[in-house]
Amino acid sequence: MATVKKTTGTTKKPAKAPAKSVAAEAAAPTLNGAPLETITGGEDEGVRRRDFINIAAVSFAGVGAVAVALPALSTMSASADVLALASIEHDISAIEPGQAVKVSWRKQPVFIRNLTPVEIAEANKVDVGSLREPQTLAERTKPGKENWLITLGVCTHLGCVPLGAAAGEIKGEYGGYFCPCHGSHYDTAGRIRKGPAPLNLAVPEFSFLSDSIVKIG
Repeated sequence: MATVKKTTGTTKKPAKAPAKSVAAEAAAPTLNGAPLETITGGEDEGVRRRDFINIAAVSFAGVGAVAVALPALSTMSASADVLALASIEHDISAIEPGQAVKVSWRKQPVFIRNLTPVEIAEANKVDVGSLREPQTLAERTKPGKENWLITLGVCTHLGCVPLGAAAGEIKGEYGGYFCPCHGSHYDTAGRIRKGPAPLNLAVPEFSFLSDSIVKIG
């Protein structure tokens, strides 16, 4: 009769899965408070987790870009005081023929001159082809308002302010304006006639709102 031997041994219990550390749980991505692995699950868990991280990173970058762009755009908008200086209106009714006044526009001097018939004639008899910057008086004034010459009071050489706008100031050899810095002479139409200045006195954009009010800018 066969003898059955009893075999004794110890049965190994399955090892417990290591518990997740608090730090690991805190680092795990979540969506609306729930762990991502609970939401996604399945064999694509790793891929989806990476997708979530990438999407979150891109979204954060987008929000940051908008936050940076908005202040930049606001600084590009012209302030109220700058807009107010974009144009000015001036009453010219008190300026007598032969007189000129100096006003400020965009922090630059502007000469407003009421030409006499003689000054107009002097400007019109000049051979335009002989000028350094050929321009007629009519091209520098408004139709029907040829007596009103409006120019920037800035010499086109190095930016000095010419003389000739105030009473008693030197007007140069051609009866217009004279730059004391380097000796540029402008005629009664504000055109360069002598000296180092390369161009005529600039004419800003202007219009007449009435016979007595001019708008510059």
